[in-house]
Amino acid sequence: MTADMDPSSGTGAAPAPGTLRRDLGVFGAVVTGLGSIVGTGVFVSIAVAFGLFGEEVLFAVPLAAVVATFNGLSSAQLAAAHPVSGGTYEYGYRFLSPWWGFTAGWLFLIAKTASASTAALGFAGYLGALFGLDESVRLGLAVGSAVLVTALILSGIRRTAIVNAVLVAITIGSLTTFVVAGWLDPVFTGARVTLESGSGLPDLLAATAFLFVAYTGYGRIATLGEEVRDPAVTIPRAVVTTLAVSGVVYSSVAVTAWFKADPQANIATSSAPLVPIVNQPWAQVVEIGAIVAMLGVLLNLILGLSRVWLAMGRRNDMPSLLGRVSPAGSPTAAVTLTGAVVAVVALVGDVRATWSFSAFTVLLYYAVTNAAALKLSDQQRRFPRWTSWAGLASCAFLSFWVDPITWGIGAAVVALGLAYRFVLVTRTAGISP
Repeated sequence: MTADMDPSSGTGAAPAPGTLRRDLGVFGAVVTGLGSIVGTGVFVSIAVAFGLFGEEVLFAVPLAAVVATFNGLSSAQLAAAHPVSGGTYEYGYRFLSPWWGFTAGWLFLIAKTASASTAALGFAGYLGALFGLDESVRLGLAVGSAVLVTALILSGIRRTAIVNAVLVAITIGSLTTFVVAGWLDPVFTGARVTLESGSGLPDLLAATAFLFVAYTGYGRIATLGEEVRDPAVTIPRAVVTTLAVSGVVYSSVAVTAWFKADPQANIATSSAPLVPIVNQPWAQVVEIGAIVAMLGVLLNLILGLSRVWLAMGRRNDMPSLLGRVSPAGSPTAAVTLTGAVVAVVALVGDVRATWSFSAFTVLLYYAVTNAAALKLSDQQRRFPRWTSWAGLASCAFLSFWVDPITWGIGAAVVALGLAYRFVLVTRTAGISP
């Protein structure tokens, strides 16, 4: 069989029945990661975190990047060793146990559904700020954006990747303009923000837990392992590159926002929190960049979520219909369900609530990722074992710095998922727990 005929070669040939197309190279994988990261994290979470935790955010941004790097290295080597759709759901099954695998999959679904809903709300918030729309219209826009992005993903991974690249380019351009204008144009505003200072170490740790999820878009690269060409090489390179670029972007925006913000900015509860920070005309640049970025994040999250629904459907941990791939190589049922659930959760209408919930559950998810990485053999391992231990310890520790209400709700939702597997899957389908 020639390379042009082999679906694993990533040339765009028709995939084998029941498998996905390997259409993504290093550039496409990096764009996918950046599209998931540089959006909600920079346009929503950093500004909201300033309102919640004050100046501690300046230190929490790089600290969260360090934690994310440990987790990213674990994800990269797992995906290189086991390049299939599903991410830590599959790694948990392979390297730990079915129960840990299911737990990871369930955590991913609830965490990233909350993140995707935050992106939809962020899109609607910034679009509403640009055109002066009221809250009821913004909620409708949030739901509509989920429907629109779902339709795009159903058209195929190659077309989705092209649109994603355009969205990421516009986003990076707008953020670059934000940073450059912030330091060179006195009209931007020359006043330092006067938010209250944080309370030291407690707020630093809480802010780090809150912001960690802003970096975890690199997980989309691992989740799409079945659609990446030469995954053993592509995935590690793409993860490291994505983390490096996003770290520079986040730090630049955070420093600019803190030192150049409007002192009257009310950003802790806003669905478009960067807008009050700057004066016109730069606010419009932020709004346009954010609108584009939110669509990019929403696109990548729905894409990644659908692949986990697909993987869980294949194992009958979820209805088997979700595990089916169309003749064109697309998981149609999984994509459709993902878009519908994100649209419903977006009706919560509170970016702080959805983001906080995502932060708690994603910390637990990456704790399982690191535990699975510790099971890799020396031949499979690409990075020192201590990096996985550091990732596991930091995720477990930071999870206790999420606010108690979110912690309690998150624990209850995790328990609900485990009960589902025990009652509806283990007993009725005869699957070993």
